[in-house]
Parts: sequence; C-alpha cells; structure tokens
Amino acid sequence: MTRTTHLLYLHGFRSSPNSAKAQKMAWIVQADHPGVTWWCPQLHASPRQAIDALLAGVSAWPRERMAIMGSSLGGFYAAWLAQQLGCPAVLLNPAVHPARDLAGYIGEHPAWHDPSQKVFFEADYVRELADLESKIQPHQPHTTKKLAVIAKGDEVLDWREMLACHEAGRVRLVEGGDHALSDFDLYLPEILEFLRLA
Repeated sequence: MTRTTHLLYLHGFRSSPNSAKAQKMAWIVQADHPGVTWWCPQLHASPRQAIDALLAGVSAWPRERMAIMGSSLGGFYAAWLAQQLGCPAVLLNPAVHPARDLAGYIGEHPAWHDPSQKVFFEADYVRELADLESKIQPHQPHTTKKLAVIAKGDEVLDWREMLACHEAGRVRLVEGGDHALSDFDLYLPEILEFLRLA
C-alpha cells in the first residue's frame, strides 16, 4: 500500500485552521507522522480564489501519495479537488449545495474561532460556488476514493443530501451527532486507516 506523504486539510465556512478537528489532525500528524507534509491554510472567502490557491499549493505534490480532508464547505472543496486530482478524500459532514445554502449569508460575519475577525461573503461568491458545483460529478463513481463521515444529527446540513451525493464511495453514517462532529475522536481510527496513516 502506498503511504500518504502529503495531507491537505480544509476548514469550513467562517472556520479556520484553529478548528478542533484541524487542530486534532495537525497534532496527530506532528506526533505520529512527522515525515508527512501537513498543510491547513486559512481559506479565502472567495471560492474561486480559495480553489486557485489550493491548486497552486499542491501543484508539486505527488498525486499517488497525497490525500485531502475537508469539513462542511471544506468538504465540498475536498470532493471537488479530489475529483480533479484523483486522490483520496475524507469528507466530514460535507456541503453538497453550497451555492444554495450560503446564498442567505451575503454580508459580514464573525469568524467562529475569533469573533474579532470578520468574514466578508459577497454575492459574487455564490456564483463562484455555483460554477464549481456545475463541474463536480458527485453521483458518478470514478477513480477517486472517498470516505464520507455523515451525522444524521447535523443541525446545519441535511444528512440525506450528503448521503445521496456520496453513497458511491465509502460512508460512515452516524446516528445522532452534530455538524461539528463533536465526537470526532470516535471516527479517527477509520479515518487514519483510510488516509493510509494508520
């Protein structure tokens, strides 16, 4: 089995590299896999700029030895990138229709982990998300391996939509739970095995 040597983690809307899951993964990689290249960037509010920066950032990464993780909107980005790059992806309560879901969030919002920081979400960003959505083929099985961790208790996104979108891959359907996957540690063994880090 080819080991993962490069791991990209993508946070969700209004989130940051300081999210609990991102911090947990960063700690695991640093403590147990110090040879793995870890990148968890602060994503631009513009989906187009975020994707362009990510594609540039991983352009020299070995496709056969890289993997992506993403939560919520980051899960949508992870699925999109994995389809483009042909690498494995772990999707944590991934957004499926972000253009629709974020259309009501145009304006200024406080960042989750530091309310003094502001996120400016512009109307153009909804159109950028719609353009990205039009290029993804979530229902069609392809060479990309995906593990979707989906909580039925997600209070933000509809688990049925997530399941319908990603059921062609591997799915861990969680009874209860929440959008943040507060019980994230329970799924780490399966995630690490899937990411070829176990």
